[in-house]
Amino acid sequence: METIRDMLEQAAQRKGTGVALRHKVRGKWHAVTYAELRRRSGAVSRLLTDFGVQAGQRVGLFMENSPEWIESYFGIVACGVVAVPIDAKLLEQEVAHILRDSGAVALLAGARAYPLLRDIEALLPDLRQVWLVGGAELLPAEQSRCAYGDYQAAVTERLAPAANDPPPGAPAPDDLASLIYTSGTTGRQKGIMLTHANFMANVQSCRQVVAVRTDDNFLVVLPLHHAFAFIACLLLPVASGAEMSLVESLKTVGENMSEVQPTVLVGVPLLLEKMYGKIRAGINQKTSARWLCRLGLGRVVGRKILAKLGGRLRLVVTGGAPCDPAVLQGWERLGIPVREGYGLTETAPVLTLNPIECNRLGSVGRALPGVELRIDEPNAEGIGEICARGANVMRGYYNNPEATAAVLRDGWLYTGDLGRLDRDGFLTISGRKKSLIVNREGKNIYPEEVEHQILQSPYVLETLVLGYHEHGETTGERVGAILVPNQDAVDRVAAARGQPLSDAEVEALLQEDVRRVCRALAEYKRPRRLQIRYEELEKTSTTKVKRYLYALNTPAA
Repeated sequence: METIRDMLEQAAQRKGTGVALRHKVRGKWHAVTYAELRRRSGAVSRLLTDFGVQAGQRVGLFMENSPEWIESYFGIVACGVVAVPIDAKLLEQEVAHILRDSGAVALLAGARAYPLLRDIEALLPDLRQVWLVGGAELLPAEQSRCAYGDYQAAVTERLAPAANDPPPGAPAPDDLASLIYTSGTTGRQKGIMLTHANFMANVQSCRQVVAVRTDDNFLVVLPLHHAFAFIACLLLPVASGAEMSLVESLKTVGENMSEVQPTVLVGVPLLLEKMYGKIRAGINQKTSARWLCRLGLGRVVGRKILAKLGGRLRLVVTGGAPCDPAVLQGWERLGIPVREGYGLTETAPVLTLNPIECNRLGSVGRALPGVELRIDEPNAEGIGEICARGANVMRGYYNNPEATAAVLRDGWLYTGDLGRLDRDGFLTISGRKKSLIVNREGKNIYPEEVEHQILQSPYVLETLVLGYHEHGETTGERVGAILVPNQDAVDRVAAARGQPLSDAEVEALLQEDVRRVCRALAEYKRPRRLQIRYEELEKTSTTKVKRYLYALNTPAA
């Protein structure tokens, strides 16, 4: 398998009538076979080529997890076009930047995105066509610069009579497959260029560590625009001919597990923590279960818990953010193996994973086959910047040679993360060289992007965005900000009111306006704690704020 197209073709040939995907519609589970997935993705390829999209051009994918997301992705890349997956929760400003920067000529989106797209289409000179899933209920659209069409009708018209009719075009291994945007340190998201070969290398490496079976059923909880979910919940099962089951929502994970009986669950630490918290609460309510756990017989209790989760769960994989070792131990004591890994979108994305047969709590595992790791400039404790090399490493940042040169040097990717390797090759993450904030859902937030938005407020002279933990939290971070008032702007408000503002009034003014300007950011990026500082932030000789001097230590605003 050299390309993602090859991967689906082979899966359809080997297991054409087998179930590729399950999803729930109006209370009932529906199955999509591999042959049907291939047939429908071929129709998406024909749709794009009929519209005139050329190999190498970019097409956006802006919708929630769904069968349409999956068939659209495979259809986009099968004809040599580059997919641009977009977080369905992003707002106008961020979506506009991604579509404009990528030069996307077409977009496949959910109908709920229609109002947002109408608001920003004037900012997108390259975007010519949008197909909406559920568009029949909205169209025909009012006159606009972009043409809008109904996705279902357009795809149905192009379904090939024979299931094995090949889609048009064919990508080469070194062709771009995805352009994935992640928050950048300059206040704008950067497009990470990942090729078919990058993804295929990562899939093959993962398969050597995790023996996926053809009868496995992967529960798809994480959004597929996320590189971790994309590899672990989509490409890995398809490459192995396994099944995927899409959960209805985060609130129905337990119910859906009971219904579809998954064997593999992939989740960020926050999901595992919440699930384990409910399990512990249930155990604590039952005296017998509580005593069995105290006597070291948690696996007895675990069998009953497993039965409620469908009875077939054999492996849980977590990544995207650090996971509390106590939670990992808790799952293990119940007889449910959890393996933690590490990676970056820039590495397509998995770099390390704890082996099934040799788990080392506190570490994120060993490098995958085909991946090399080294520690740059280690200190006396062996801690330094983690560098990676392998066929899974990105080509670079789209239209951003400076940013590319900063992280790709002499064949190595400089991750910006700090860690150490032990003599057995296990990697332990120690912190971050860069100021990246990783929240409990595994989402990356760059402070500079949030700072850029906060400074849109006329009442803020300076700001510093930092991660923080609430009392009792040990993993994942929340977003907070230190604000320095713009005294001139504050004085103008005071003059308009006819009296000086108290400190409390100044703080209320800043907090209200910062929350206003931050509504342009996705909710998970918005600062939850705002701290007012009346002295300017201390800086270096090059006017860069000395971040290490500051921390948030006030109650949440």
